[in-house]
Amino acid sequence: MTIYDYSFSKLTGNETVPLSDFRNQVLLIVNTASKCGFTPQYDGLEKLYESYKDQGFTVLGFPSDSFLSQEFADSEKTAEFCKLNYGVTFPLFQKSKMKGKEINPLFRYLLDESGEKKITWNFNKFLVDRDGKIVHYYGSRTKPEAIESEIQTLLKK
Repeated sequence: MTIYDYSFSKLTGNETVPLSDFRNQVLLIVNTASKCGFTPQYDGLEKLYESYKDQGFTVLGFPSDSFLSQEFADSEKTAEFCKLNYGVTFPLFQKSKMKGKEINPLFRYLLDESGEKKITWNFNKFLVDRDGKIVHYYGSRTKPEAIESEIQTLLKK
């Protein structure tokens, strides 16, 4: 199994996106939430995406309400909130679980591969290189801009 073996439905609409569409890109995979103290990180994530998308970098956002139900129940409302408040244009996928038996299978894979035990809160981040290998795990308190130099290094490889 690799990250490229997974497919997910976009946040809005019926389109399913295989992660193989992002092969050979540097990825920052993030569990997100719209009503969390870390929600302003959407701004930093979008800035990273805008700065480096033409060099082969993508942020993949996975909304979740696994921690204190901090995500809207309605996907359209989540999409509208992210666009209006933070200008989010990077891919967002359907809301998913981040803990328990129903954890999103991609995040189970990311945890297993990184050696991390669990998703601790919203805005945990996994940096993945162009070969689909997990380079680094960052907790919620790590702001997106703190990851920028590592992204730049991976993009040069």
